[in-house]
Amino acid sequence: MRNSTEVYRSSTISRRSFVKRSGAVAAAAVLPGALSIARAAHAAGGETLKVALIGCGGRGTGAAAQALATAGPVKLWAMADLFSDKLEASLASLCKGQDASYDREAHKGLAGKIDVPPERRFIGFDAYKQAIDSGVDVAILTTAPHFRPIHFAYAVEKGKHAFMEKPVAVDAPGIRRVLAAAEMAKQKNLKVGVGLQRHHDALYEETVKRIHDGAIGDLVYLRAFWNGTAYRARPPRGPEMTEIVYQLRNPYHYTWISGDNIAEQHVHNLDVCNWLAKAHPVSAQGQGGRQVRIGPLFGDIYDHHFVEFTYADGSRLFSQCRHMAGCWNSVSEHVVGAQGKAEVNAGRIESAAAAWRYAGPKTNPYQVEHDRLFEAIRAGKPFNEAETGAISTMTAILGRMATYSGKVVSWDDALGSQISLAPDRYDFDATPPVLPGEDGIYPCAVPGVTKVV
Repeated sequence: MRNSTEVYRSSTISRRSFVKRSGAVAAAAVLPGALSIARAAHAAGGETLKVALIGCGGRGTGAAAQALATAGPVKLWAMADLFSDKLEASLASLCKGQDASYDREAHKGLAGKIDVPPERRFIGFDAYKQAIDSGVDVAILTTAPHFRPIHFAYAVEKGKHAFMEKPVAVDAPGIRRVLAAAEMAKQKNLKVGVGLQRHHDALYEETVKRIHDGAIGDLVYLRAFWNGTAYRARPPRGPEMTEIVYQLRNPYHYTWISGDNIAEQHVHNLDVCNWLAKAHPVSAQGQGGRQVRIGPLFGDIYDHHFVEFTYADGSRLFSQCRHMAGCWNSVSEHVVGAQGKAEVNAGRIESAAAAWRYAGPKTNPYQVEHDRLFEAIRAGKPFNEAETGAISTMTAILGRMATYSGKVVSWDDALGSQISLAPDRYDFDATPPVLPGEDGIYPCAVPGVTKVV
């Protein structure tokens, strides 16, 4: 078995050669003027950082609150969303400090850091441009995943630091766009955070470090799970809604908007496994389907996936994600090495030499990831998680390609796929990529039939 560091270096060279080979072309297409190197982009410690929130759902509201809770002066300056009711609800929540989904203590005093008058509240498909162009320093990109590559590329073009929620894309063309923008961000000295917050959790950091230091020897295989209860069903469509508005109001249930649950949620576990392996998989095969979430309210995504990922050194990752009521639940990562094993999410290692259990401080990784991003912006320190976010997201997309097609799919074929999940145009009366049948049920991928590359 090859040394894990050698595999990581090999994978990194492969990724960078891909970006060098095709990313420059993509960058020229999506980032006008991006090849010119911008001045060092950082703010002095006492300078107020103005923030734009783009995507005003629950996660976006939480991310904005965490950005406002970082050290140093910061102000929420602009907000953007497809729908005005979501924006107004988010703004009201932030001003009142009553977002029950996140630490209420972190929300105290936020009203004094919010300056978003009606003229800086932007609605519609181009709202992200208006928010980014309103004089801000940092863009928080928390819309549905489909739009992330578009918004990130524009933020980088305009010289803005960014926080992107995961996943960072839903298809290979989107990943390539993110990778190209990530390279341009490095050249412009822009700081980029990605919402894979386990990298900022003290328990995960210490556990992964010990494994990398040899606590369980060379990795043999990994297991990852995001098995949970049934995801909420969508409300029936109102008579005033066009089909695309209905889908955008319920983004999780459509592959073209969310990437399916393997990308929307399980990406966290896959990201940890790549972190442990110091590499990305080179191929995947698996199976999945739609067994219990069948009907007009459930869109076209699967309700279960099982994927076997293979790394370049021959080690395997066995991956499960499922949304079904009444079943065994687990959100966790496990690894077996030549000299021991670890339950990573629990901070537990068992080896021939000794057993270890994390006993350090508990941290709020959602807050820490913003603390580190904003500190890097103020200090001018290197901070760019975009490539890692793209590679972890592509791992999830690779897994989805395997389950949707029923075939063995290589990393290179997956990353090079020209199949785009985007609609022909972005408008509230546009035709979305998937439509319901006469029975109201949306067709889903059929293994052995569906093409993914």
